[in-house]
Amino acid sequence: MDLKVGWAQWFGPRLKSWQIITGVSSHESAQPSNVELQSFSSPVSPLAPVPSTTFSESMASNRGQGGIQQLLTAEQEAQHIVNAARSAKMARLKQAKDEAEREIAESRSQVELQFQKKFAASSGDSGANVKRLEHETEHKINHLSSEASRISSDVVQMLLKQVTTVKV
Repeated sequence: MDLKVGWAQWFGPRLKSWQIITGVSSHESAQPSNVELQSFSSPVSPLAPVPSTTFSESMASNRGQGGIQQLLTAEQEAQHIVNAARSAKMARLKQAKDEAEREIAESRSQVELQFQKKFAASSGDSGANVKRLEHETEHKINHLSSEASRISSDVVQMLLKQVTTVKV
């Protein structure tokens, strides 16, 4: 692989991204900077501040600040979008919860109504049920009385036999 092609492939997209962020165009970034150098033979002290940028470089720096400002603005807009989506999601969840509670209340009232109807129907028959139970109880008592009177003589004979018989 040719080194120039490899360099262009690797740096090309990154350079474009950097240019977009900073606001510096490709022809401006390719130009050499006009830095004024100060010689040590000048009467100015070597520790004195040296102007390091030209007017075009300071404009590029301002454009870089504009790029940063654009990034901050875009970040704020993205945060607003995220907050709006989050609040919309919360509103949908609240609406779904309210609908579910309403459906539960309707279902509960329907089940309660069915229960009340069945309870009223069974309690309306309670008079008939009481009469039926009384009749069955009376019939069972009569049956037990007749059975007891029928076998009472046999029971008395068996008891007398057990009492009078002595086993040795």
